[in-house]
Amino acid sequence: MLFLGLLIIFGFYFFGQTNSSTQVITWQQLEEKYLQKGQVESIEIINKKIANVYLKDSVNKADEKDTGIFDQGLNNPDYQYTLGSVETFEDKVQKAEAEYNLSPVNVSYVYRTNWLENLLPWLLPIFLIVLFFYFMRKRAQQSMGGGNNIFSIGKSKAKIYDETNKPSVRFKDIAGLDEAKTEVQEVVHYLRDTRKYEAVGAKIPKGMLLVGPPGTGKTMMAKAVAGEANVPFLSMSGSDFVEMFVGVGASRVRNLFKQAKEKAPCIIFIDEIDAIGRSRGKAKSMQSNDEQENTLNQLLQALDGFETNSGVIVMAATNRRDVLDKALLRPGRFDREIYLDLPNLEERKAIFKVHLDTINVKNDIEVNILAAQTAGFAGANIANICNEAALMAARNERDYVINSSCELKG
Repeated sequence: MLFLGLLIIFGFYFFGQTNSSTQVITWQQLEEKYLQKGQVESIEIINKKIANVYLKDSVNKADEKDTGIFDQGLNNPDYQYTLGSVETFEDKVQKAEAEYNLSPVNVSYVYRTNWLENLLPWLLPIFLIVLFFYFMRKRAQQSMGGGNNIFSIGKSKAKIYDETNKPSVRFKDIAGLDEAKTEVQEVVHYLRDTRKYEAVGAKIPKGMLLVGPPGTGKTMMAKAVAGEANVPFLSMSGSDFVEMFVGVGASRVRNLFKQAKEKAPCIIFIDEIDAIGRSRGKAKSMQSNDEQENTLNQLLQALDGFETNSGVIVMAATNRRDVLDKALLRPGRFDREIYLDLPNLEERKAIFKVHLDTINVKNDIEVNILAAQTAGFAGANIANICNEAALMAARNERDYVINSSCELKG
């Protein structure tokens, strides 16, 4: 658009039909001041619309205006006269020549084409078509995941956490799951002090799979690792690899591990890995599943292939371990499986204490009773119970949460 605007401006200056630096006069002025005195050298009629008047060199041109910067070096006329009719103008000139006994004035006819004016009707539709396809391309990029370039569809969508944007969750914020925290903390300790482990000859597991029912804290455990680790943390969902275009999932896997190697040592976390890690060779009765299998094959090669991933630790979470491919679970890829089970009585007490500390409660609330009444509840269920109690307290115009059963008895 900027280039087109500049083109129009320069076309106006260089190829305009009129010259702004030339004074326009009337026929009476032309006849009385110059024509009857025989001072007109020639007249040039442009496109039968404008007459450029050139005076003889001997004429005093003191009243001539200064030429503009774009007119320097050009053979500009001394005056211009706007024609109404060419035939009428010719008759006036011939009558003046006969009346004043003048030698014939040289009258020439010139037809000038303004190429910019003729080109604009062609340029405007082309410009509108280009503009239309530009906006269509931008909308297609947004629907395919954004990016400044259409080829960025093959790049990973991993969210990177580093020193500047760490999650606020820490291991101390996770109640219960002591065994799982111990195993996960081992990874953090290794990344903080690798020499201690290397001195013994120990090798940190390449991959850890967090398995457990929904709501047991798998994603929260990953957030705690991101908050505690002093290394970059790349987080991505399994569904982010899935795309309707062939080869995009495998390309994103390659790009993800390429980013991780550049930032090593670092941690990769893939949530809901069952979206791409399902067993191969199944569920092909209705439609082909080649794209999912290609993505899985690329992930298997990236986890433990010919190329080494030194300093890259992969964490994944799922509640569907039974559907995962066996090649994904073998040692060397996900060496360690950490099972996050439903909390027991003591763990439920600890979870209640963590969530009740964030809301105003009355002293008569017994955490032991609440933990005993919520057998089989996951951590997410307990968090929801505490939040619902706070909402009910606000709905009933109270500033704190109370034990409703005790209030009914009283």
